[in-house]
Amino acid sequence: MKLGIMQFSTDEAMPPGELAAAVEERGFESLFFPEHTHIPTERRSPWPGGPELPREYLRTNDLFVALAMAAAATTKLKIGTGICLVIEHDPIVLAKQVATLDSLSGGRLIFGIGGGWNAEEMENHGTSFRRRWAILRERIEAMRSIWMNDEAAYHGEYVNFDSIWSWPKPVQKPHPPILLGSGSGSGRQRVVDYCDGWMPIAGRNPIEDGIADLWARADAAGRDRSTISISVFGAPADAATLARYEEAGVERALLHVPPAGRDVVLPVLDRRAKLLST
Repeated sequence: MKLGIMQFSTDEAMPPGELAAAVEERGFESLFFPEHTHIPTERRSPWPGGPELPREYLRTNDLFVALAMAAAATTKLKIGTGICLVIEHDPIVLAKQVATLDSLSGGRLIFGIGGGWNAEEMENHGTSFRRRWAILRERIEAMRSIWMNDEAAYHGEYVNFDSIWSWPKPVQKPHPPILLGSGSGSGRQRVVDYCDGWMPIAGRNPIEDGIADLWARADAAGRDRSTISISVFGAPADAATLARYEEAGVERALLHVPPAGRDVVLPVLDRRAKLLST
């Protein structure tokens, strides 16, 4: 099983290029950053992680700028969006950002996506909370068309454009792997229907139960299980738990480091690195 690192990249944290170099130096496979364009001051949407929204949610760096800095500071490290809020992006622009980052990094991007939980945030971008999943699917389908075709077009209910040219194309073919972050049964069905992998958050639901449900849905749809990867976000830094995940079929475990400076982050990375040899 591959071990990666996840961090909220913020204006108060270790710079993403420095962090990425330290992560690669210690032998980790990947580095993932999340995304929030902003947090509305009117807090109506409950945070799934608890009653109080952590400070880092308010201070996140731009996802793609941070990942570009991480890619530029490394040579082998995979860089991941964990997750990109596709519903808050124009799909033509986002397709170019993803393709450019994959191209310039030499094919190292993992594209984690999700529907999001903050209704006010997405509404400020023009997306209805109720329609977010339908919008996400159309945008992903449209982006696939752009990545895979010299002349791309898409006509849907929420995304509509006639034939266009757009380069660069991703280095990875047909495109970077698309992993869906979701913990629900309907989310796992979306993985089976149009994604390349599942990326649940550790601790919210039993991972093994979710994997069993995912495989049942894949079998029912006639989808080859080997075409679906499993990455656990925020996995415990515990050798026994990681061994259990690996036995259950998890391909990648992403270990958390705090959104802090070098003096805090580097010792945590060193402790996490000891798990690479277990």
